[in-house]
Amino acid sequence: MHVLVLNAGSSSLKYQLVDPSSGTRLLQGLIEEIGGERTYEAAIAEVLGHLEGRAVAAVGHRVVHGGERFVDAVEIDDEVVAAIREVVPLAPLHNPANLAGIAAARAALPNVPHVAVFDTAFHVRMPRRARTYAIDLEVSERLGLRRFGFHGTSHRYVSAQAAAFLERPIAELRMVTLHLGNGASACAVEWGHSVETSMGLTPLEGLVMGTRSGDVGPGLVLRLCRELGVEETDTLLNRKSGLAGLSGLGNDLRVIQRAAAEGDDRARLAINVFAHRARKVIGAYAAVMGGLDAVVLTGGIGEHSVDMRRRILQRLDFLGVTLDEDRNADARVDHDRPVVDIAAEHARVRALVVATNEELQIARDTEAVVRAHKVVKAPSPIPIAISARHVHLDRAAMDVLFGVGSDLTPSRPLSQPGQFASEERVTVVGPRGRLERVRVLGPLRKACQVEVSRTDEFLLGVDAPIRQSGQTADSAPVVLEGPKGTLQLKEGLICAWRHIHMHPDDALAFGVSDGDEVEVAVTGGPRDLVFGDVLVRVSEKYALEMHIDTDEANAAELSSGASGELQEPYRATAATGLIERRR
Repeated sequence: MHVLVLNAGSSSLKYQLVDPSSGTRLLQGLIEEIGGERTYEAAIAEVLGHLEGRAVAAVGHRVVHGGERFVDAVEIDDEVVAAIREVVPLAPLHNPANLAGIAAARAALPNVPHVAVFDTAFHVRMPRRARTYAIDLEVSERLGLRRFGFHGTSHRYVSAQAAAFLERPIAELRMVTLHLGNGASACAVEWGHSVETSMGLTPLEGLVMGTRSGDVGPGLVLRLCRELGVEETDTLLNRKSGLAGLSGLGNDLRVIQRAAAEGDDRARLAINVFAHRARKVIGAYAAVMGGLDAVVLTGGIGEHSVDMRRRILQRLDFLGVTLDEDRNADARVDHDRPVVDIAAEHARVRALVVATNEELQIARDTEAVVRAHKVVKAPSPIPIAISARHVHLDRAAMDVLFGVGSDLTPSRPLSQPGQFASEERVTVVGPRGRLERVRVLGPLRKACQVEVSRTDEFLLGVDAPIRQSGQTADSAPVVLEGPKGTLQLKEGLICAWRHIHMHPDDALAFGVSDGDEVEVAVTGGPRDLVFGDVLVRVSEKYALEMHIDTDEANAAELSSGASGELQEPYRATAATGLIERRR
């Protein structure tokens, strides 16, 4: 299958013909000076002329802004075009050009599917705390003001490449990915999901860039608007700032580095500010995720600048990031060697240089959307169980809380084979509040785990991460009180990741695998709702059942006996074999 990938800019059209299965780039090019006599229609005709008889099975279009609606790649129809047009005010320099390229390509290739892949999609489902601006909520909701983030296709691609290189499931990793080029952004990728990113409502927010300022105080913006006017302030922050504004030498880092080596103070300042901002965000994002497994550098600067990588990664030993100077100096990444580890052998956190390939990711997303139109009919509804707060204990904790040699007393069996609710209860204590008579579930486990809802978390006064069962490393601390003693857990408190238990026979029937993330629709009740990011867990020990917490059940007004239906499509990442959620 050959996918034509198009990236339509305001005055140019980049294109590639890609085989998404092998990753082979069959054709690539750039058509410039679009506008006036040279139209997008003419540019597309020129592209088709270069194909030399190669068949195009689908066309993948890069679209910068998808707003809140698009959480994944979608096949383009008139409704999708209208929705992209609605968010033009959020990306006035990009979406109009994207739409012009889409219109020209659809007219030239009307008999093949066209797919939109959005820069914002990877970040749309960031937690509310990360995507919300601290301004009047009514104003932000009325005007659609929220943090969207960009470069999502690149961040998703390089994080998957890093996981494959480390030979670890992406669902077990916490990474900071740095896309550093003329446009620059950072992303906290926790368990394969974007949970924080540096760009916001527009690509102006965040790191220092080639010509963009990145983060500045709102008071500074107001002062500039009063002094220069809105239009000139816009031009200053977007086109005359960043490396170019600080150095006075333009936005080519190589030119700035040569000037700095010759003693140019402005050039040195530009380099130091750029590196300082990037280093600062690594520490901040490690704190957001509660730990760090890898730092990933990509983009023109991240892939090629030995000096900038060194400056960014220095003095991060306290986080476990230790640079190997020789590896850094020798690092070269390309299609044949896409990932290089530049961390010292003994470093706890890996530092990876990864060659990004947004076009390949777009081609793979496009292929996945096209193939997903083969609708799989689910064999049966999925029973939904509402999981209230509960505790799992290990042998040592049982001895402390209920007495040495004590055993759990089964009260009633649970739906999953071999599991039961016990008569024993404990009090869960946080810095702010207490949860009395929280039931202990059996049998005993290898490690303690306390599962609460977001409402419980707030009452306790803790910040519990969303984790799948068993992933308690670096989770929240909590105190348990039992009739015989008190236990201080350094970690173990989580909000459970909504999930579906499946026997292998169920997984085969639904066409899913362990680790997939799917969507489940609940309809016919007081409030129809689609649950996204539902983790599939497959084991011979499981019976078919979806588990959600009490907050989620209340949102859908569910009661016992509810069921849901698996939604299509979901897709596998061809590069790694890992399954990613619909975005």
